[in-house]
Amino acid sequence: MKTTLACLLVLAASLPLSNAECFLQPLIPRPSGDEIKNCHDSKGELHEFGSSWKTEDCYDCSCSREGISCCSSFAIPSDYDKEKCVSIFNKETCTYKVVEKDDNSKECPVHAWVA
Repeated sequence: MKTTLACLLVLAASLPLSNAECFLQPLIPRPSGDEIKNCHDSKGELHEFGSSWKTEDCYDCSCSREGISCCSSFAIPSDYDKEKCVSIFNKETCTYKVVEKDDNSKECPVHAWVA
């Protein structure tokens, strides 16, 4: 049981560091064996089973009996002129904008996005 719990903790900690656009943070069993009735996110905030929310980092999350499931709500520009242009993320709108490095008022064409 302790080995399983340790593996789950390592997995939960490593998932947000991966390149995946979605991740699951499993619920951690309580040492007392009490029934788990809600989810605690990485900031310690409480969420009821069946609830959904958007994080400040633009991830759409939901709480279930399996844990907290989160997916990005934005597309990332992947095919543009990286020598001439730079991508800028806007947390207010949860979108990227690709602009010229020398003149941020000029947008650059993007040929592919990764969701």
